[in-house]
Amino acid sequence: MTTKAYAALLRGINVGGHRKVPMADLRALLTELGYGDVRTHLQSGNAVFTSVPTDEAALETRVSQAIEDRFGFPVDVLVRDHAYLRAVADACPFPAASLEPKQLHVTYFANPVTAADFAKVDAERFLPEDFRLGDRALYLYAPDGLGRSKLADALGRAARGVATTRNWNTVAKLAELTASTGQE
Repeated sequence: MTTKAYAALLRGINVGGHRKVPMADLRALLTELGYGDVRTHLQSGNAVFTSVPTDEAALETRVSQAIEDRFGFPVDVLVRDHAYLRAVADACPFPAASLEPKQLHVTYFANPVTAADFAKVDAERFLPEDFRLGDRALYLYAPDGLGRSKLADALGRAARGVATTRNWNTVAKLAELTASTGQE
């Protein structure tokens, strides 16, 4: 049976001791749901697994509901396949190879985003910080890191819907892990 590799990006878990989801428990849960080749990356809610090819939204709903049932609180989950993750990494408009990973981030959105969504953000006011839009993604260059980024705050206020951000190391690692998991 042909399988496809996916990454599940959990939003807002294991931050400051709140909404704890141990990665071993997350791996067990995904395995119980019938997914294969389950692996996690870091403690911040990144899981890779294989499944028969299916709709990403259906996977998101299923994983999110299982997490709420198991851990007792809701967690937004975005699921993306390897091809999408690779395309986002390849389309980076900033020179990723010459930047420190803490300087470059990708925010993944549940739905497409457009320039109109962020039209009220005066990007020039935040220079040298900068951002560009991609396919359901926003690339953020924050030379002093995400924690000190004023542009990230402004973009966060302008964003609509479910979104979750990963640093460049994680973006690249998820593309790599999904490439080496299952069959495409």
